[in-house]
Amino acid sequence: MNTTITTIDSKKPHTKQELVATNIKLLIEQLEAGHSEALTNYLTAMSRFHQYSFGNVLEIARQMPSAKRVAGFWTWKNLGRSVKAGQKGIRILAPVVGVRRKKDAEANKDITKQNERVLLGFRNAYVFDISQTDGVELPALNEVTGDPGENIERLAEFLNSKGIQLVYSEKIAPALGMSYGGRIAILPGQSKAETFATLVHETAHELLHRSERRTATTKTARETEAEAVAFVVGKAVGLVNEEASASYIQLYKGNASLLAESLEVIQQTASVILAALEPPIAEGVTSEELEAVAA
Repeated sequence: MNTTITTIDSKKPHTKQELVATNIKLLIEQLEAGHSEALTNYLTAMSRFHQYSFGNVLEIARQMPSAKRVAGFWTWKNLGRSVKAGQKGIRILAPVVGVRRKKDAEANKDITKQNERVLLGFRNAYVFDISQTDGVELPALNEVTGDPGENIERLAEFLNSKGIQLVYSEKIAPALGMSYGGRIAILPGQSKAETFATLVHETAHELLHRSERRTATTKTARETEAEAVAFVVGKAVGLVNEEASASYIQLYKGNASLLAESLEVIQQTASVILAALEPPIAEGVTSEELEAVAA
């Protein structure tokens, strides 16, 4: 029997800029209608798909807020799973890469660099969530539930590699953590989960707010962005509950461009931190398998 796969095919943005603009417009419509949970859905998607571009994260969150692990039709096949008949694909934009041939005179100078790969544009591509598939159980990715495990140590190593000093000090009480620009202080005596969340929050300040931004930000916006990064990272390692993001509505104050900028830097910063927390590949699980599941 032939399996029929249908795809979502409504008004389609065709560039990254259109993708972001379309989703930000829809998000604002939901926020102005009182649906603050829409922003939580986008932040949750960032925690699950941090290897995707900002625009594609927005697309996945809009089309299937419940998606947890997505891949293309043939990637699922190669992993021993099949997309169920009649399932609708989640549309994303995939890059189209070509080869630009250099002029003979230029190429002859260095034969190893005769051609270069260039981005030609984007094409429609469709991915499916694991809930839309049947088949063999996949290798479990390394996730932590309720306990940050080694992630505190990994984050400390990341900060050290960036030249950011980490200290524990009771002098900052009642604050749980402080970011000084090149130095982070954490209040001792917190639980491991609280220590990790605080450390991520202050790391976000170091990465987000110690460099130039296109636009000025308020203290409230900076705190909300840092807390949103902590939510995304915490969600990715199983530490944050669904109620923790109620205040993120403060990212939107009637300005679509500022909201888009905040969400993009949140996604990028969370991606940097999550990449630093990547554990060694589990024994028996190849890097290709992990990349295929995340792609």
